[in-house]
Amino acid sequence: MKKLIEFLINSNIYISLAGVSLTIATQIQLGMKPTLHPYLFIIFFATLFEYNLHRLITILKNKDALNSPKHKWVQENLMGFYLLVAFSVIGFGIVCFMADIKVLIALAPFALLTIFYSVPVYLTKKQVVRFREIPYLKIFLIAIVWSGTTILLPVIKSGQSFAESHLWSMLIERFLFVFAITIPFDIRDKEVDTIANLKTIPQLLSEKQALWISNIALTLFSVLSIIHYFGLLYIVIPLIISSISTVYFISSQRTKKLDYYHYGILDGTMLFQGILVVVFSC
Repeated sequence: MKKLIEFLINSNIYISLAGVSLTIATQIQLGMKPTLHPYLFIIFFATLFEYNLHRLITILKNKDALNSPKHKWVQENLMGFYLLVAFSVIGFGIVCFMADIKVLIALAPFALLTIFYSVPVYLTKKQVVRFREIPYLKIFLIAIVWSGTTILLPVIKSGQSFAESHLWSMLIERFLFVFAITIPFDIRDKEVDTIANLKTIPQLLSEKQALWISNIALTLFSVLSIIHYFGLLYIVIPLIISSISTVYFISSQRTKKLDYYHYGILDGTMLFQGILVVVFSC
């Protein structure tokens, strides 16, 4: 069982399932019946493709990265990793070929942001620059892409008309949630980012202040969710449970010492939120 969990996390299948989970939650939050729709496969393979592409570029750009604890699994399963990258590329290509053109057009801006997050955007005399290297942009970019893709795809494919206030509320709420769980990743990478001359929130502030921002974002997420879905307990309750449990995971020193705290627990909060919404809707 442990080997399976390690594989799901290290292969990025786990985080891809989290994306699918949030998208299904979106269906319910829009008043739709949760359905295993083909666009969920787009979310799955797009996430799998991007996360493994980012890792591949990091390794190709810096061979020494393979020796870091972060890439230990890749070093031990290098051939399997290359096969996984190929699988994600082929899978993403197939689902894009089969997808509705409206869905692809809606995804295009987010796809470009995601790709240029990892791929060099322009070349200066001294270095290649990626979006993630632009000061303080990385965390906002991640939150925008996650909130946009997991909410807009069901909206566009449904063909229904929704109130703008409803959609903007959903986008802001999800942005706040993803923003909150991304801050601990920047705290973890503080030393590495300093060496790489990357500017992030934990570098601008102290670790404690950065965590306060994370908790404030989750508090705002809870307040907005209660106001937005007032009276819809099957949505409000799971979102509040998700928020409270995430605050605990972010703040607990004991939890931070666990294996796979970031890629297992923090990434898992998105998967957990989606599952909670589905369960309570039933």
